Amino acid sequence: MANPNIVGITTVFGKTVAIALADTNQTTVLSNAASSEKVFKINSIIVANVDGSSAADITISYHSEDDAGGTEYKIASTVSVAADSTLVVVDKASSIYLEEDKSISATASAGGDLHVICSYEDIQD
Repeated sequence: MANPNIVGITTVFGKTVAIALADTNQTTVLSNAASSEKVFKINSIIVANVDGSSAADITISYHSEDDAGGTEYKIASTVSVAADSTLVVVDKASSIYLEEDKSISATASAGGDLHVICSYEDIQD
């Protein structure tokens, strides 16, 4: 199926996902499955460093396939997040549409230090 026509939508759900990056492996933050008949409008991606003493690096990527598959395109690449602080990677002024069969992932330089919060709109026609 195709992505919904966002001019003629019938349903918009506001949603938020939260992920604690437990290790340094690439982790899928949000995935829009093929043939979902949905488009996700990402309003914000915020990264919080919960370590009180050490900075940690974050990489946020857009993928050409769902579940962090396909070609990876960096939104933020190895950006340092200071101890006990947050980084706004995406906000409403720079929102991103996540079409069918696309995804967003996060990779941390240190396990257990970073949390990722993603707020988005689930748009259906």
